[in-house]
Amino acid sequence: MKVEIWSDYVCPFCYIGKRKFERALEQFAQKGEIEVVFRSFELNPAADAHSGISTFRMLAAKYGMSEEQAKATTLNVAQQAAAVGLEFRFEGTVETNTFDAHRLVHFAAAKQKEQELSERLFRAYFTDGVNVGDRARLIGLATEIGLDRNEASAMLESDDYKQVVRDEEQEGSQLGIRGVPFYVFDRKYAVSGAQATEVFLDTLNKAWQEKQPSLIQVNEGAEAELCTDGVCAPKNTNA
Repeated sequence: MKVEIWSDYVCPFCYIGKRKFERALEQFAQKGEIEVVFRSFELNPAADAHSGISTFRMLAAKYGMSEEQAKATTLNVAQQAAAVGLEFRFEGTVETNTFDAHRLVHFAAAKQKEQELSERLFRAYFTDGVNVGDRARLIGLATEIGLDRNEASAMLESDDYKQVVRDEEQEGSQLGIRGVPFYVFDRKYAVSGAQATEVFLDTLNKAWQEKQPSLIQVNEGAEAELCTDGVCAPKNTNA
């Protein structure tokens, strides 16, 4: 069964939701049968990768508040992150562009390293204060998880995966996705937002149960020769 996750690497609730989903997956009996795929979504495609604008300053400008008020708004989010074992340090984060980060994840997927890189990108941005829009930093993160530095660098300098990212963003739009995180289970069920672990687990179970084949008995109630528990009972006939 496939679970597709539309997310962005500068989205705090995407990282929190990722951890909650992972906890649900650990409790799911058939977790070995689940394929998790990360899909591309940019919260701000127009963002400058090297703006240097702090998250507090960006929030203040966007919502018409002071930077001190912006800091206060992130406190609750940091507390939610801490509740699932994550450490958010918003004071080190900056507004950036994530297009290349999404391209790099597709490159990593081709090397069976998608899960490792996705986790590293989230941690790099929210905990380590790394600008995940900077290509040099992206190459460093790719190297950390075992990807070849030269190959990663060459990919980022090329046009590889640019159309893949755009196609996934368009597909998400066609599915009605307007915000992230957004989880799609076998293209049948969807969960929006960083929901509770129980919500993810319940959806996993529902989607799995409906995926399994079921038999419909067409002769229910009709008499027939039948063997049960090793005993064969012939049909009762009045000769």
